[in-house]
Amino acid sequence: MRQLLWWLVGGTRGGKNRLRIIRALNERPMNTNRLSNELDLNYKTVQHHLEMLTENGVLTTSGEEYGKLFFLTPEMDDNLDLLDDIAEQTDIEDEDA
Repeated sequence: MRQLLWWLVGGTRGGKNRLRIIRALNERPMNTNRLSNELDLNYKTVQHHLEMLTENGVLTTSGEEYGKLFFLTPEMDDNLDLLDDIAEQTDIEDEDA
């Protein structure tokens, strides 16, 4: 999980947005539209990051199409401390944190 999070968050340009998405979903499940509004990000940008995070086992979903909710996987939930370590080591700042 550490290597995966380094790649998804610490090693890419989109890492800051993925960090914000994971932290927001840790607070409560949301759909793409709600995340887009909450984080003040373009819908397509959020959609792209959600797809990456889901494909890599960080997020899971419930529901269909527009109303589909995103949740942290149990493995991600168990490794939130790793996420915080990576964010700190890479100096990724999250205004909401």
